[in-house]
Amino acid sequence: MLRTRVIPALLLDGQGLVKTTQFKSPVYVGDASNSCRIYNQMEVDELVLFDIRASSKALPIQFELIQQIVSECFMPICYGGGVKTLEDFRKLFYMGVEKVSVSSLLFDNPQVVKEAIKIYGAQSIIATLDIKRSRFRKVQQVYLHNGKKRIKKV
Repeated sequence: MLRTRVIPALLLDGQGLVKTTQFKSPVYVGDASNSCRIYNQMEVDELVLFDIRASSKALPIQFELIQQIVSECFMPICYGGGVKTLEDFRKLFYMGVEKVSVSSLLFDNPQVVKEAIKIYGAQSIIATLDIKRSRFRKVQQVYLHNGKKRIKKV
């Protein structure tokens, strides 16, 4: 029988962690490094860290903050948010991130994703999609940038 894996997802907004409802109304819930220490004690299997504003507001990746979080964690970390170049992938993997999650990059520049897969392997690159179901037609649609930009064809 397979063992249940515990993989919490933390949402970064600026320097702190937030909780949102459908990517709206972020409520501050704490410090990322402190939360990481708590998850270390709970012995979670992996940690997913999403910067929820990096892509939608074209903000740079907070490498210093990520480095601080990685240095506190004793579990594999997956990071997503604002990744645009092969250099971003390189920096993230160099500082100890084990997986990188991409969403808008899949549609904006898929060639960068293909190159990253060639260099770092398919097991290290995660595709993340936001799916919404339309109210009237009950059709599922892909969205980017915190549910603000709809992709017409997938």
